[in-house]
Amino acid sequence: MSDTAPHIPDDAAILPGGSTMPLLGFGTWQITGDDAVRATATALAAGYRHLDTATVYGNESEVGRALAESGVPRDDVFITTKCPPHRAGSERETLEQSLEALRTDRVDLWLIHWPADGPVNTDLWRALVEARDAGLTREIGVSNFDLALVDEVTAATDVAPAVNQIEWSPFLFDAGTLAAHRERGIVLEGYSALRHGTLDDPTIVSIAERLERSPAQVIVRWHIQHGVVVIPKSVDADRIRTNADVADFSLTDEDMAAIDALGRS
Repeated sequence: MSDTAPHIPDDAAILPGGSTMPLLGFGTWQITGDDAVRATATALAAGYRHLDTATVYGNESEVGRALAESGVPRDDVFITTKCPPHRAGSERETLEQSLEALRTDRVDLWLIHWPADGPVNTDLWRALVEARDAGLTREIGVSNFDLALVDEVTAATDVAPAVNQIEWSPFLFDAGTLAAHRERGIVLEGYSALRHGTLDDPTIVSIAERLERSPAQVIVRWHIQHGVVVIPKSVDADRIRTNADVADFSLTDEDMAAIDALGRS
């Protein structure tokens, strides 16, 4: 592709604590070592201002290094990391290790990475609330929680997750799930949007060809027009830039409905 700067969308969600969460983020799952430094640096240079990592990704230090060396002010970047449930009882220590690796004194969003068994979820959630109240994270949320678990931790603490990060793509679209999160004031964040054949789907490919865009751009744009956070990942510099180049076109209502209809859940 050309060296022209991508048209980065400025769409964002306002979270309960007042944070502005860009709907477009850069995902770093399965990107480690020098690849993680290079990919994160490329994303920041392209204009991404939202980085998603996790303790179990093993790349927080690389993400932190890329941000520190980028010249982009820390306060201009929304950083998410996640606590694995097997660190229950050591949540504060886990977050402090993440902060050290990321070279920051607080993250913008800290998530329970996936549900634990039984009452541990509530204990974990209380620890996240305490970390938020201590100023170590601006917002707190969950990942891979169903709505019953979301309601369980909310009822136990009177604090609802700001965000629920779940697998989400055109093939998994469910209007009821999206509406239920909105009714609770919870932002839906999707991952793995560009996997499992979505890039080859005939409906998406047809829309992309008509708009002279890539299928990935169409899928990213679909998320944004639904108000759903999307975190595409890649180690390829051209793809990193192209995936973000979605602010200068829109999908029609007919396009959105056609993509919605691909939902298989």
